Amino acid sequence: MTVSWLGPPIDARPLFAAEHAAMMATLRALRPADWDREAVPGWSVRDLAAHVLGDAYGRLARDRDAHRGGPAPSGGETLEAFIHRINQEWVDAFARVSPAALVDTLDLVGGQLARFFAGVDLDRPSMGVSWAGVDPAPMWLDCARDLTEYWTHRQQVRHAVGQRTDPEPGVLAVVLDTFMRALPHTLREVTAPAGAQVQVGVDGPAGGTWTATAGTDRWSLAEPPAGEPTARVELDPETAWLLCTRGIAPATALARARISGERRLAEAACQIVSIIY
Repeated sequence: MTVSWLGPPIDARPLFAAEHAAMMATLRALRPADWDREAVPGWSVRDLAAHVLGDAYGRLARDRDAHRGGPAPSGGETLEAFIHRINQEWVDAFARVSPAALVDTLDLVGGQLARFFAGVDLDRPSMGVSWAGVDPAPMWLDCARDLTEYWTHRQQVRHAVGQRTDPEPGVLAVVLDTFMRALPHTLREVTAPAGAQVQVGVDGPAGGTWTATAGTDRWSLAEPPAGEPTARVELDPETAWLLCTRGIAPATALARARISGERRLAEAACQIVSIIY
């Protein structure tokens, strides 16, 4: 399927096996007390690992096994509320499962998920990606979105136990590229003359430059840069991924950013969210 305004497709398939191995190494190295540390507000490391397992089971059920059972939204429930509810229900149900059993199960099921993604057709329609404003989404975007969630959760575990973000640039480059596909949707309510360009740059070997161009009906990442952008935001990689996952607030990112051009457009770009939030 064609979603040209999101820019060129991303092929995240080769990265899943290594990312799964990195997650397992991180979890297996935890000390007993680490499992109770807070990984994200309201969830411990053990809760977060249970959530990752639930996501893997859900993906395999839907896309590999064509299983249509499971929870559904209640009347009037928004997508965000539904996702948060079923995630919490799963985590609560797994409170009886020990960390050792949880890790062994995630190793098995996560390995199956990595093998599944290795063979998917990137062009076929798949689950919607709400933060990019596309439903259904092409599998290339849905697949890349799944990689970013797995990678983000691994960093949250690392941070919870006092480790820094994994600096390996190969996977981070794909994560950042995926996150930036939220720019057109982020700017959807922002008025600007056709041809105006908002550019976000990220420093370092994992970084890059993404340019959103205003069109008559939507912003697009498909147009090449044309001269000086109307607004430019430059971020370091840590600030960029934390902003996209709401690990930091937009105001914090703006304070760290280097901004040129129209500030209102730069501020609008820094409202980017690349998760269900």
